[in-house]
Amino acid sequence: MFAAAMQRSEVKQSSGLGSGAADQFLDAENKRMAENLSSKVTRLKSIALDIDQEAADQNRYLDGMDSDFLSATGLLTGSVKRFSGMVRSGRDNRKLLCYTSLGLVLLFFILYYLLTRMHT
Repeated sequence: MFAAAMQRSEVKQSSGLGSGAADQFLDAENKRMAENLSSKVTRLKSIALDIDQEAADQNRYLDGMDSDFLSATGLLTGSVKRFSGMVRSGRDNRKLLCYTSLGLVLLFFILYYLLTRMHT
């Protein structure tokens, strides 16, 4: 408000215009600035709504990942229990355990090799 009053007195003094012309100039300037501010507020509102929508989408994505990890945890827990039972079952299954372990390690390296080939 103080700046507008200072601007009004500066316009009157520097231009030598009458009070009516200075008021019209200042009113036009106020309208232009109000429209500029309105467009900026509209843009900010649009950006805020986009951020809200993106956050909601990311939350849904993370919830889906949580359920996927829970199911993978359940599968791994079951596999570890079966593997532990095989280890504790005695000497007869040790040969089978070694073959299974070696097969899993080879499978891991084959998958790693194939996946790195696909990316390049």
